[in-house]
Amino acid sequence: MKDSARDFLFDLLGTPSPSGYEWPIQDKVRSYLAAIADKVTTDSHGNCIGVKNPGASVRMLLAGHCDQIGLIVQYIEGDGYLSVQPIGGWDPMQLVGSRVVVWGTGGPVPGVIARKPIHLLTDEERKVVPKMKDLWIDIGSPDRADAESVVRIGDCATLELRVLPLRRNLVASPAMDDKAGLWVVLEAFRRAVEAGPLRCALHVASTVQEEIGLRGAQTSAHGVDPHVAIAVDVTHATDCPTIDKKSEGDISLGKGPVVFRGPNMNPHVVERLLNAARERSIPFQLQASGRATPTDANVLQTTRAGVATALVSIPNRYMHSGVETVSLDDLDRAADLLAAFIVGLEPGIDWSPGARMG
Repeated sequence: MKDSARDFLFDLLGTPSPSGYEWPIQDKVRSYLAAIADKVTTDSHGNCIGVKNPGASVRMLLAGHCDQIGLIVQYIEGDGYLSVQPIGGWDPMQLVGSRVVVWGTGGPVPGVIARKPIHLLTDEERKVVPKMKDLWIDIGSPDRADAESVVRIGDCATLELRVLPLRRNLVASPAMDDKAGLWVVLEAFRRAVEAGPLRCALHVASTVQEEIGLRGAQTSAHGVDPHVAIAVDVTHATDCPTIDKKSEGDISLGKGPVVFRGPNMNPHVVERLLNAARERSIPFQLQASGRATPTDANVLQTTRAGVATALVSIPNRYMHSGVETVSLDDLDRAADLLAAFIVGLEPGIDWSPGARMG
């Protein structure tokens, strides 16, 4: 991965984007696409969409969601503490002891989420897993008036956005889900345009509100009306203790992007992805899902009269935590794989599942 591409990934990871509050990161996406795409638009839902070669007969869509799980300020206590609701799926245990930032209209407000020290917990309290309603954010305010001078009800909050490089080209950060996938679709778009010439109208969407119901993929795909689409998200890496590979699959960091097979995936798109990987010696991993996946691929497949859809995922340890961990090599290879798939598209492909595969 080139230094400039790595820097862009880290910039995305350092930009707040809880579901419904994605505009800071979409500003960066627009700036990135402006130098590559023929046209860049942002719809009223907040999806940012770039297109290259829009006049071609075959419409291809890459989708990666830019939103991350977060928190929303629900109530300000008289003594200045902030009560919050979740945005997306949280394990409250992941929040205890975390550094957070409340993204107020006047600027970021640092805070912490903690609980009573272990020395002061009763025997019964030690047995109970805390619930979201039992947690609060401490921003250092002595009272409600002081807190309200910098925070409003409905402001969003995130964990402290910090990237931690690890050994062997691994990195840990909040919001790898799905800024890793967002980076992949943007980089694949750039690489495909650079490799050219394109024989398809190539669209890329930075979709919103995936974490609260796959909402942005549905609206952006309806607008693009693609013939073929690929969603890029993260999937659970199972190469750490306590995870059962028989039920969750055998997925490791550093062994390449994951191509899903199952009813949510068009078999022609899947086989073209696998052939592109083999032809270019790009390592990949396979994962099965016997139902519609909880990703943008779910709604892409059922848009309008149906879309030939696939899901490519980045292995991710510790999903929905502050230390989501991925391999930069997997991201790089995923971008190469998608670019190869795109360049290989030609008009006239029969995507119906019963058609003969070439």
